[in-house]
Order: sequence, then C-alpha cells, then structure tokens
Amino acid sequence: MMTVQEAAKDLGVSPEELIEILGDIDITVEGPDSELTKSQIVAVCDELGYASIEEAREDNASDEAEEQDAEEEAPAPVEEAAPVAEEAAPEKAEAPAAEPSADPTLIELKKPKVVVKDFAEMMGMKPNMVIAELMRMNVFASINAEIDMKIAKEIGEKHGFTVRKEEKKKAAPQTPKTAVKKIEKKKDSTPDTPDALLPRPPVVTFMGHVDHGKTSLLDKVRNTRVTAGESGGITQHIGAYTVELNDHKITFLDTPGHAAFTAMRARGANLTDIAVLVVAADDGVMPQTIEAIKHAQAANVCIIIAMNKMDLRAANPERLKQQLQEHDVMVEDWGGSIGCVPVSAATGEGIDSLLERILLESEMLELRANPNKPANGFVVEAQMEPGMGPTASILVKEGTLKVGDSVVCGKYWGRVKALISDKGTKVRSAGPSTAVKILGLTNVPGAGDEFQVMTTDREAKSISEELQAEDRAAQLGGGVAPKKMSLDDLFGSAGSEEKKVLKVIIKADVQGSVEAIAHSLSGIKSDKVEINIITNDVGNITVNDVMLASASDAIILGFHTGKENGTNAAAKREGVEIRLYSIIYELIEDVESAMKGMLEPELREHVIGEAEIREVFELSRKSKIAGCMVMTGRITSKSSIRIKRGRDILFEGLIGSLKRFQNDAAEVRQGQECGIRPENFTNFVAGDTIEAYTVEKITQEL
Repeated sequence: MMTVQEAAKDLGVSPEELIEILGDIDITVEGPDSELTKSQIVAVCDELGYASIEEAREDNASDEAEEQDAEEEAPAPVEEAAPVAEEAAPEKAEAPAAEPSADPTLIELKKPKVVVKDFAEMMGMKPNMVIAELMRMNVFASINAEIDMKIAKEIGEKHGFTVRKEEKKKAAPQTPKTAVKKIEKKKDSTPDTPDALLPRPPVVTFMGHVDHGKTSLLDKVRNTRVTAGESGGITQHIGAYTVELNDHKITFLDTPGHAAFTAMRARGANLTDIAVLVVAADDGVMPQTIEAIKHAQAANVCIIIAMNKMDLRAANPERLKQQLQEHDVMVEDWGGSIGCVPVSAATGEGIDSLLERILLESEMLELRANPNKPANGFVVEAQMEPGMGPTASILVKEGTLKVGDSVVCGKYWGRVKALISDKGTKVRSAGPSTAVKILGLTNVPGAGDEFQVMTTDREAKSISEELQAEDRAAQLGGGVAPKKMSLDDLFGSAGSEEKKVLKVIIKADVQGSVEAIAHSLSGIKSDKVEINIITNDVGNITVNDVMLASASDAIILGFHTGKENGTNAAAKREGVEIRLYSIIYELIEDVESAMKGMLEPELREHVIGEAEIREVFELSRKSKIAGCMVMTGRITSKSSIRIKRGRDILFEGLIGSLKRFQNDAAEVRQGQECGIRPENFTNFVAGDTIEAYTVEKITQEL
C-alpha cells in the first residue's frame, strides 16, 4: 500500500497527473493522500509502460542522477571557487571562462570589483607581480584587497588579457534548440541495422486536375464512399487509407484536386513514394494536371499515369500521351520509363492492373523501415471533433505507434488513448506506412507537422512546453520563416557541397520574354553547377507559384510582372524569395553570380613579410611576447602567421597582438622592431622565423 503522492514521485509525474491517469483507467481517488492497492499500482505502471513500481523508481532515480551530474559538471563562477591549496591555482585560472571554448585571453568578472589574489590567478601570475603593477599605478593594495574593474582592465591589457564584466546569458532563446535536439536524439537513438529494416507498404498519392475522377477512382480501389458527403463532389481535405492486394498493403493519400488546395497537394507529394497522376482521357492535360506534374517532379517521386474515363467514346489516349510528352512525361509506349495504365472509375476496368503496377514500382524502389523503434511520422490532417477532442490523422514513417505511447506532435503532446484505423475500427498499434487517427493530444497540431514518440509523459510535456515557448517568442519578436534559398545567400555560399543545383521559377509578362529568359539561362554552360527551371509561365506571380517554390526549394524570378493579392504574405510565411526585374541582363547576371557562389572558391596564399625572433619576453606562464625584427616586407595585425624553426613549421595561426614600442600597431615594415604575441602559442625561442601571409578567396568560373 502506498499513497498517490508517493506513487507519483516514483513514477516521475505530479500527483495531479497521476490522478488524471488513474481516472483514464477507471480508478477513482479522492486526493494525493489516498492509498492505492497493489493491483491499482500494477495497473497504473502498465499504463505508463513500466513492468513494476520498482522499475519506475529505478528509471526516475537514474534521470535525477543524470541531472545532478550535469549540474555538478557545470563550471562554477570564479568568486565561488575559493582557493583551498596552492596546487589548485591552474584550475582556478580557467574558471572565469564562461564556456570551455572561450578565448583564453578573455577574463569575465561577475562583480565590478575583484580580489588581487583571484585576479592574479586568472592571469596565471603571482600575486606579488600584480601588487607591483598596482604600486607603479600609485594604487596600494594587499593580497586580499579588492581593486576596481577599471584598474583590472589596465593591468590585463598590459599582459595581453581582455577584462570585462560577465554578460548575463538569456536561457529563453536556447530552449527551442534543446527541444529540437532532444527530438532528433530520440529519433536517432535506435540505429537502423540492415537486419532491422523490413519491407514496408508504399505510400501512394492520387493527383490531377479537378473533376478527372481521382476520388471516384480511389473509391473503386478501397470500396468506400468519400465523394457523396463532400461539397460539390470535390475532396475538401487530405485523407489517408490502406488497402490490401494479394497479401500486400498499399497506403493511399487522397489529395484535393482544386487549384485552391495547391499547398496541400505539394505537401502530399512530398510525403509519398509513388504519385498516381489521374488524367481524363477525354479532357487530356489541364492546368491542374500540369501543376501536379511539377509538384511530383519537384518531390522526385515515382510517377504512374492513370488514364481515367476510358469507357467514354470521346477518350483519346494517343493525344493524351502526346500532351504528356510536351511536359517531359515520357510513357513506356513512347519509349519512356513512366507506366501508363488505362482505367475507368465507372466500370472498374484496369483497377487491378493499376494496383499491380503500384506493387511492381514499390518492389523496384525497395521500400524498407525499422518497425522496432519509437515511432515517428507526419500529421496528414488534424481537427477538433465533438466527443473526441483534438484528433490527428497521422502517417507512421518508422517504428510502431502503440496505445499508451507519449508523443510530441508538432508543438503539442499527448498520451495516445486510442488508435482508429481508416475503416473506423480501434487498433492497438500501427506500423510503418500505416495511416491512423490518434486521440489524446492536448491541442490540434498543424497538417504536415512531425510527431515523435517519447519515453515518458514528463519528457513529452517538457519538450512540448519548450516548443510552445519558442513559438510564443517568435511571434512576440515578429519572427518569420527562415529563407529556404535566396540569391544573396548563394552569392557567398562557396563550399556548400549540397548546393549544386539552382532551381528557379520564371514568370514574365509575355511568352516571348519567358522563352528569351529560359533560353538565356539554359545557355549558361557549366560542368559544376546545373540550373533547373521548375516552371516558366506568363502572368503575375501567384500563391500557387510560392507553394511550388516552397515544395521544391526554388527561387521565383519575375520579369515585367507583378504579384497577386496574398503572394507577399505567403512568401513571407513559407520563406520563399521573389526577385523582380525589368532588365533581362540583370536577371542573367544575378543567376550567374549565384551559380558561381555555389562553387568552392580557390584559395591563394600571398606571403607579405618575414620577421626574425631576436628575444623572448615572458609575461606569465601563459603569455609570451616575441621581440622581432622585420627582415622583409611587412607584418600586419590582421595577417596569418607561420612560425618556423629551420624547415619545420611549429605554428600556423593568427596574431594575438602586434605592438611597436608600447602601442598597438596595425602594420610594421621592413627594418623596424616589433613585439608579436601569437594567438594560443608560446613554444618559440630566439632564432625562430615568423612568416606573415594573407589568404585570398577567388571565385571559380563556371
């Protein structure tokens, strides 16, 4: 027997949370002081995923121990590190640094005054040397006396240290990074070995023009009715369904066909493995068909053409294939690699052939996932339902989602109370490529949000609160979506190995301009960078263009054209850059500069001077000055240096400080003496040579 409060402590939850969990499993208690029976404790442990209360106690004790170790490992402030022995001085000298990677010449003081003895230890000097410096400044202080920040700065500068007041670090901006890292760490905690990866069902998206029969065709496939209850016979939301064929499963994403839902269709293409492009054989290729092709190609997914309405007398499959070829879709009958299956949603003709083609393509793709890990995936749609609360239709990408799992879904969390399949039945688990509706979230997530299973409710709640804090901070700070790609970024993005294809969308006022721009861009020859024109069209820049650019990570280039209402807001929300031009040469030059910016620059080294070390002056254990004579050229404070002993290179790095007599110098020329303090290096002797050089970055040619 134990009280609710004692059990909550062992289980790592608050008493209020435990009372709520007990209510979920039909156990009623009066308050935190109520006693629980052994069977009740076993039931609540099972609900939270523990075999026994002892296991829960050990698990939460280890979490507390890790947090305590992390606190003990954190560096203590200098003022609190009182000296206990003379041997501890070297460790104390490093204590002031706020971070392990901080500049060793930087001393941060927590208070406006500092004790002489502590200050000497921070600089790695003996206290009597600091007292002597103070006496030269007419400041008489004992070893335990305090000196002002101003005096400490002057002494520090003489010995090559920067003294300043410690900056207060704000913890709030760091929380979202911590939350994201926790989710990524959880996702990568179970490595996928080749033996752990098992075949998974393909995820198929039906795409195409409005009224070409996508939903009716899917109706025949899954043998249910969706169209009947929808406004005007148009699919108003994204649904996910799973069907079986010859002991093989296929998961379908039913995306909207109307142009107003372009953004949702773009997301559907990115979530899928195979895109089935439904085209009516009597109508042929229509505007939304072209958009669907572009979205599928931008998402780099396998495409299958379903020629619908083949039962109609007006059906003309050859004309349809010719139209597809005009948009870079080559079907197998015409020497291409894309499957083209004639079907009819009205009669059911060709449905089996379509499904067999889907299974064939999925076998060639070798789709695999690890079902034995914490589940993660994406939200397909989410809503607030009467009697159920917040619900989300999700598609599991990896792992297996079970009832009772604690999940972070978008910026919200919850414990999965029920899993409902597409047929409306309750299930206990859902594996990879399975679509289910989940109940138990604290709020409605956004469509397209990612979900991840966490170990405990406490961990999920903590991460959710951090993500919500980040979202609030971004809203208060007027935060906008980061730019996915911009020309300014590309101008200076040299060395970015992953950016070797520049994707652009061209919009112009007349067809002649479109063709001229496309021809000029395709005429930029380069073996190193490829330019990919996602689409080129006439007219103003629309929200659909922005969503396509967002899906394909492209830049929109407009020539003598404007923007429709809502385009700027959509571009800001999606982080898409729109550039408008009135002179074609400026457009071409910007694109060429962006392509050059993608290439790794050539580094050229220029030796500008050489100096000989004549004498070494030791300021402290950690700071030495090289007294030099410049033999050739010049030495500048911003140049890189190389210290040589004969032919051996001892050090390569930067100059910490360059002095001429007592003053800082920007440049010292041939025949002049100077003092050089190399940054983080003291192992030099008289007779060594210092070679100064600069490194010039030269942009490669295409």
